[in-house]
Amino acid sequence: MDRANEEKKDRSAIISKNLPQKKMLIELYHNYLKTQLTSSQLFILEFLIDILQIEKDVRLERLARIFPLPITWEGRRRKLQRFLTIPKLTIARILWPLIIDWLTDGKKLKKLYITIDRTQWQELNLLMISLVWKKRGIPLNWKFLPKIGNSNLAEQSEVLTPVFSLLKDYQIVVLGDREFCSLDLANWLRQKNVWFSLRLKKNVCIEIEKDNWQRLEQLGITPGISAFYAGKELEKVSQLWGLK
Repeated sequence: MDRANEEKKDRSAIISKNLPQKKMLIELYHNYLKTQLTSSQLFILEFLIDILQIEKDVRLERLARIFPLPITWEGRRRKLQRFLTIPKLTIARILWPLIIDWLTDGKKLKKLYITIDRTQWQELNLLMISLVWKKRGIPLNWKFLPKIGNSNLAEQSEVLTPVFSLLKDYQIVVLGDREFCSLDLANWLRQKNVWFSLRLKKNVCIEIEKDNWQRLEQLGITPGISAFYAGKELEKVSQLWGLK
């Protein structure tokens, strides 16, 4: 009886909840999603986007508690769970066509900057590729790594290759922090005819002249100063000096 009263109270709170009337989906996205989802699925997606904008919480139990359907909490949870696992909700089928439509919608772009980054939350290790747009990152592709720590070239190429195919009509520049200052990655990007800027660690050595090697930290480069070295060799300090 207590459970029934709790569910009744929960439903009343949801039905009376004053959700915003403004749709979070712009017309371009809405029109495309109508061709991929049923009306019921599109309804769920629109309300999920509204709720996520308000609550900033992605826990399924929390979303089910405030989702505006006059059924039990468990029924709402199962409905959302089924929706999030439908085969149509994939990166290639939903996200990428929207990205391409958005890029070609009146935008005269020739060059695109994308970032490769890795973020770890406790046991979750996420490798992410994002499009840089007005100081924001728009996710393009990602992969949860089955380990902790840095990614390797095989994992990096796995997430980058589909993005290169997606953006084949643009000149791509890959940006990476010090985790991605791998010569293997740099050579692979060169083979793909992709520009890149990978941040190097300060103890990496550069051959300024023949047999004249210096650490990057010895070059006197400070914030606000740029230096361009063409055709120079790089080497890890541990390999150069025989250090372990």
